[in-house]
Amino acid sequence: MKKLALITLTIATLWSCGTIKNSHTMNLKTLHTQEKDVQTQLLFEPTDEKVISLQIEKNKSLEEHVSKVPAFLVCVSGKAVYSDEKGTKETLQAGDYVFIEANVKHQVDALKKSHFLLIK
Repeated sequence: MKKLALITLTIATLWSCGTIKNSHTMNLKTLHTQEKDVQTQLLFEPTDEKVISLQIEKNKSLEEHVSKVPAFLVCVSGKAVYSDEKGTKETLQAGDYVFIEANVKHQVDALKKSHFLLIK
């Protein structure tokens, strides 16, 4: 739980500073640029306090829908396309993540069998 709290604090900090933007795919590897044995970065502060494991089979979709709260989608494996009504369209692979704004229609289409962590 402490790790989740630390991760979420990092997300909120980066978001509020403008480091996290919904205009391009981001990857976890790019967050850690210092030469340190252990590094942390807050990526997202959940509103609903939920972490959901999501799997989508190849050529299947999480159909278009709206989330009432902001969410953070992390691709763990596979390859998929995230798109939303604002024109965002990002290909996600292992380590890539996107911020999903509240009340914005979006969907995820799997190009390969894909696994995600959805944090709300």
